[in-house]
Amino acid sequence: MTTTDPIDPLLAEQLAYYRALAPEYESLSIPGGGGNEVVAALHAFAPAGNVLELACGPGMWTEILLRHAASVTAVDGAPEMLARAKARIGEGRARFIHADLFSWLPERRYDVVFFGFWLSHVPLDRFEAFWSFIDDCLEPDGRVFFTDDAFRPAEELIEGEASSTIQRRLGDGTPYRVVKVPYQPRELEAKLARLGWRFGVTQTSGAFYWAAGSRDSRRAESP
Repeated sequence: MTTTDPIDPLLAEQLAYYRALAPEYESLSIPGGGGNEVVAALHAFAPAGNVLELACGPGMWTEILLRHAASVTAVDGAPEMLARAKARIGEGRARFIHADLFSWLPERRYDVVFFGFWLSHVPLDRFEAFWSFIDDCLEPDGRVFFTDDAFRPAEELIEGEASSTIQRRLGDGTPYRVVKVPYQPRELEAKLARLGWRFGVTQTSGAFYWAAGSRDSRRAESP
């Protein structure tokens, strides 16, 4: 995608939001999110081997991955988030990479790819390219685990419910536009199946959902 693409300013604003949000991020919560259920599911998934974490944020999920993984490579576009992750975990336990998640290319393949609350921030017109990127990141028998939510309060819907562009505010009221695609579990399973992936997507008792899967050994359906 070229620098003249009209969505680039939105992605730049989204990154600026997360850079500015870093000091506040860990204090945020979604009512009835279901985070404990996601943590239990991730432990059951057992992300062993060499793990790639995308959009690692302040490292809250990185800590859990390190309980299972032989190594964790954690990537984020916000240096402020990476600084908090390094302070939480220590650089000796994980490798941290500052990179634009829409242009970064892995130098190797991984046994597991994990991302928490990132897929909903990928623009709809980049969904297929994103999953092609995930394919390039994985070993032939590699696995994927991700978690996210479809939580979009009415005050965020500045362009209406049909739009994936919303507005969020920092604690001081500063507004930023971000991408937030509100996937539903069955819809997301079908969308991934059409690209040649087999996932089970599970809704928690709250707003979060989690998904575990891998490439489908059967031939993918035509989009």
